[in-house]
Amino acid sequence: MIRHILLIQFKDASDESEIEKIKAMFLAMPGKVTGVIAVEWGENDSPEGMNQGFTHTVMMTFSDEKARQSYLPHPAHEKLKEVFIPLLEDIIVFDYQV
Repeated sequence: MIRHILLIQFKDASDESEIEKIKAMFLAMPGKVTGVIAVEWGENDSPEGMNQGFTHTVMMTFSDEKARQSYLPHPAHEKLKEVFIPLLEDIIVFDYQV
């Protein structure tokens, strides 16, 4: 399995309804892309104050490398990026093998 983690900082002008739309698009991925096992969405609530401006996270689990490679150019991912990228101030993407 592969974990795909995004740490997200949205632009200040991003509307909450736009963020909710992105959340729904991410959470729908297991039903749209073969090999996407799970998607979790969260908002930072750490009391430590070490998030460096990153407010949201997505953690996706892919069944294997083939699934990750299928997801990257998948039309559902491309559609998500069209909505997601214009709202981003910054992002960190981190993948690892489980």
